[in-house]
Amino acid sequence: MRQIVLDTETTGLEVSQGHRIIEIGCVELDNRRLTGNHFHRYIKPDREIDQGAIEVHGITNEFLADKPRFAQVAADFMEFIEGAELVIHNAPFDLGFLNSELQRLDAERSALEQLCPVIDTLVMARSRHPGQRNNLDALCQRYGVDNSQRDLHGALLDAEILADVYLAMTGGQTAFQLSDSDGAGSEGSARGERIRRLPAGRPALPVIAASAEELAAHEAQLDAIAAGGGRVIWRD
Repeated sequence: MRQIVLDTETTGLEVSQGHRIIEIGCVELDNRRLTGNHFHRYIKPDREIDQGAIEVHGITNEFLADKPRFAQVAADFMEFIEGAELVIHNAPFDLGFLNSELQRLDAERSALEQLCPVIDTLVMARSRHPGQRNNLDALCQRYGVDNSQRDLHGALLDAEILADVYLAMTGGQTAFQLSDSDGAGSEGSARGERIRRLPAGRPALPVIAASAEELAAHEAQLDAIAAGGGRVIWRD
């Protein structure tokens, strides 16, 4: 199954107030493995960014001045997500902004949720952990996902982190952060952060045999357990 874990950053919180997307970040999962493929664009919104939003993601109007508009990246974005299931945290927020941008280009365009199945990890987390905090940072802490690079929100970084959280929530494992090579994409990760994942498989782990002294100590411990009336399952 091909899945796209997706996040956006915006000029403000309310699409109904004319706020726009300024960053899209997506990472690809294939059969629950991070492939290393990602889609990442900064976008010129043609409106001012709220100061409160800048404090969250650190993206400024000046930084976006020479970036493409959404119309220039829409076709590449739609091609990247085509045929995939979307994984989004608080999906109505991101889908609302994406659908608004797409319908500016074509008022008759179908909503993304009609084109792609969607998993909302916030809904999933609330059903599993009712009454608890279920934002991305809280889930990282709960599931042991490293979010130490997340000083500011960033669409690509948050999509990578959400992929780890989603796999942990649904019983899978994520790739170790051991590789120095970046995944394929257009602009790299947000504000210089480097996202590192092994593209496939895992490195072979060394096998270290116990020494004769260690084996003898182990047997002595088993003898002590047995002498005390305990069940020694290793000898069953």
